[in-house]
Amino acid sequence: MNKGIRFTDEFKRDAVAQVVERGYAVSEVAERLGISTKSLYTWKAQFSKPPHVRAEVLDQAAEIRRLKRELARVTEERTILKKATAYFARESQ
Repeated sequence: MNKGIRFTDEFKRDAVAQVVERGYAVSEVAERLGISTKSLYTWKAQFSKPPHVRAEVLDQAAEIRRLKRELARVTEERTILKKATAYFARESQ
């Protein structure tokens, strides 16, 4: 199937709608669209959640990305300070 291809949310919703609203079989829709049935089942589970739950999940994902960036920055700062401390400790002896 398609590996590494990113599909838009609109495409995913349309694919799920064909299964949920129009009653087509998951395997039929997946074959017709050239996607795996696993992807379609995943999208179906994702888009069957209430909108406020999806929004909460997106907010949490954004917060996790922000925290990872901050952690990387603080880790880099700590590494620089460790090196500076070691340098100045050697210089003072």
